Amino acid sequence: MEDLFSPDTLTRVLLPGVAERIVGPSASVAAVIRKGSSGPELLFIERSIKEGDPWSGQMAFPGGRASATDEDSLATAVRETNEELGLDLSDSRLLGRLSDLQGGPRGTRQRLRVTPYLFWMSGTRPTVTPNHEVAAALWVPARELLDKERYIEYSYPPLGTDVWPGIAVAGNRVIWGLTLRMLVDLFRRLGQPLTICLLYTSPSPRDGLLS
Repeated sequence: MEDLFSPDTLTRVLLPGVAERIVGPSASVAAVIRKGSSGPELLFIERSIKEGDPWSGQMAFPGGRASATDEDSLATAVRETNEELGLDLSDSRLLGRLSDLQGGPRGTRQRLRVTPYLFWMSGTRPTVTPNHEVAAALWVPARELLDKERYIEYSYPPLGTDVWPGIAVAGNRVIWGLTLRMLVDLFRRLGQPLTICLLYTSPSPRDGLLS
């Protein structure tokens, strides 16, 4: 797993540079990776529960919508991570990015481009200070994301009785939706496709949530 998630290997398989500018709504997220005591681990957030928020309580990578003051989509990911977690990525190594995805609340016509950037963080695990938008921040070992025993069918209450592929982590938390699609893209590039939902190799209109 350490060879698979080494900075050099990740840099080889990811897209280089910054995503091209687009006209229209956009967002960016930061997938931060480091070497932990249980091997490589990725930083996720649990969004705070908020009435009227279409992504309330969901697991995600830190990030959010672009601001008019952001130089580019990479700047959005860096700024949002700092705002949400007090985590400065300026000293981290930018590894590259995954394919852009289309996100937006299911059941609406709202859509935006989401660009995932990956960063490598060396040294000890950093201290994070979640803001009001974040209920919790947790580091998930990469090996857990490949553990088939964690693969479940998940029902997100605001969407009714439909079930969705998900990965159970840290108690009752579940990674699903757009964040899961990002992981599918990542592990496919690494030659270790997630068997949980191979259909997510291509974007599906059934999975349009920014989570």
